Amino acid sequence: MVEAISWPAARALAAGAACPSKPSSVPLREALGCRLVAPLRALVAVPGVDVSAMDGYAVAGPAPWRVVARVLAGGAPYGGALRAGQAVEIATGAPVPVGAEAVLPYEHADGDVPGSGAGGPLGGSVGGSVGGVVGGVVGGVVVPGRHIRRRGEDIAEGAVVLGAGTVVTPVTLGLAAALGHDVLEVRPRPRVAVLVTGDEVVDAGLPAPGRVRDAIGPFLPGLVEWAGGRVVTTTRLPDGPAALRAALSGVAAGWPECREDVVVVCGASSKGPADHLRAVLAELGADVLVDGVAVRPGHPQALARLTDGRLVVGLPGNPFAALAAALTLLAPILRELSGVPAARETSALSGEVRPHPRDTRLVPVRRSGRGAVPVGHDRPGSLWGAALADALAVVPPGWSGEQVELIELP
Repeated sequence: MVEAISWPAARALAAGAACPSKPSSVPLREALGCRLVAPLRALVAVPGVDVSAMDGYAVAGPAPWRVVARVLAGGAPYGGALRAGQAVEIATGAPVPVGAEAVLPYEHADGDVPGSGAGGPLGGSVGGSVGGVVGGVVGGVVVPGRHIRRRGEDIAEGAVVLGAGTVVTPVTLGLAAALGHDVLEVRPRPRVAVLVTGDEVVDAGLPAPGRVRDAIGPFLPGLVEWAGGRVVTTTRLPDGPAALRAALSGVAAGWPECREDVVVVCGASSKGPADHLRAVLAELGADVLVDGVAVRPGHPQALARLTDGRLVVGLPGNPFAALAAALTLLAPILRELSGVPAARETSALSGEVRPHPRDTRLVPVRRSGRGAVPVGHDRPGSLWGAALADALAVVPPGWSGEQVELIELP
């Protein structure tokens, strides 16, 4: 087993242990939250053809204009070229006929306005079968080119619209679809399996005497998402090596296609009589990379690599200690796998903080104009302080008042 290591070394080791996955082409619906591995290019121009920006009349030459046809968005385009003195009634987004010089909006038209009779503007049949539409005469004043969106005016075909490394958001998916994409080449988000251990842990209702509610399982999915991964399964296990060994073996055997999956074990990572993680890892032939970190809270955390290459992160059973350990080992792994960079921030500390002589302290703080202010309530078994905070201050051993790193909280 490896001796406890410093907190900065543990974070660096965790990031270095991750092997980023190969790029993968996935359907749009599966790309959300991933990062693009290549620039996103427009497969089509936007708009794809010259289209009308208004409901009205596409006109050629000077007024007045006789309406010769009607064109709707999604319908057949006008088959010929407009000659001077002609107009086509047109809907917003419909293709503008060849020869059209501008679009005259309904509200700017005058004269024998089509649509004043049966059907209303754009309200009847296509192709001039409605009386009072085709054959009518309109007048008005237009500016050449006005209210026509030219092909490629918004986005030219082949244009790069987003760079490699961009996180795929819901809006990105809409943009990609508009540009003709059905799949995106991304770095897949790492899959995380969560194993929650402990006979005393319950997941609903008021805990009976001697029992506790699970406070780690509920926060892990959000933390994993924030760091770039996704929880694919959560399993609750009783105490004992047999259940943990079977679960780790099952996970290892169940996902042979995903080398970068991470297994998070909640509890069982200390050295008490109910803590079996280290013994099970040894039985499975795992390579233990971290066996304790010099940090408070969160010292009894572990990191190991299974024989198939997947990583196992062991978190303490106390909720705040588990959060600290997850930010120490799990978050750097997921960020490395997914390509999601961590924010870097330093700040002065405003308020009394007692450093530890040997270990790093992670202190819940709130940012303020005078620096980061400790919020208190930071015992290992309580998430109260972390819930009040917006960051954790990294207070190194023997700290003497210099600025400290702030770790953003999910």
